[in-house]
Amino acid sequence: MRSRRSQLIVALIAAGCSVLLPLHSLAADSGDVRIHAEQSFDQLKQHTGQKDSSKAPAGLRHTVEDRNSYSPDQYLVGKGQGDMTKGQIVCQRVSELSARTDLAKQIRILVKEHMVDRARERTGQEAEQDIELTREEIVQEYLQGVKIVDRQIDEKNKTCSATAVMPKSQIQPNPAPDRQESTPTVIR
Repeated sequence: MRSRRSQLIVALIAAGCSVLLPLHSLAADSGDVRIHAEQSFDQLKQHTGQKDSSKAPAGLRHTVEDRNSYSPDQYLVGKGQGDMTKGQIVCQRVSELSARTDLAKQIRILVKEHMVDRARERTGQEAEQDIELTREEIVQEYLQGVKIVDRQIDEKNKTCSATAVMPKSQIQPNPAPDRQESTPTVIR
């Protein structure tokens, strides 16, 4: 009986070791992942440490003349702004996205409005009225040929901004509606 227990214990230890050995090799791989993550983080810190625009890559440098050389007859110009609370890179990305959205709004925008008017009257009391109005802007455009021509950081106000331009020749014509609007239009 004792030998059977001993055999069972040995078998369990062997099974446990066979399970734990691959985990050990995974732990070694996670160390490689950690080293790679630290290197990437260091590169990111170096990139964000370049606050002077003269240190920025040539693709990111633009002069005032570059910004003003885009004629409103030939180009749409969009401006966007971001908040520095989440960091410089996130702020720049948000401001660029906002500038592109501003461009898209100049091409086509769907505005929806929904109003709910509630009147409530209780026995013996004055009637109460509650009006709720919801407006929504929907922008959905495919943009081609958009360039970010200016990026600025305002350390004092903790904001960053971007300016995007797009040639008007890239604007796609309105597609024909493939179905009738589901909500009727009321003209008053």
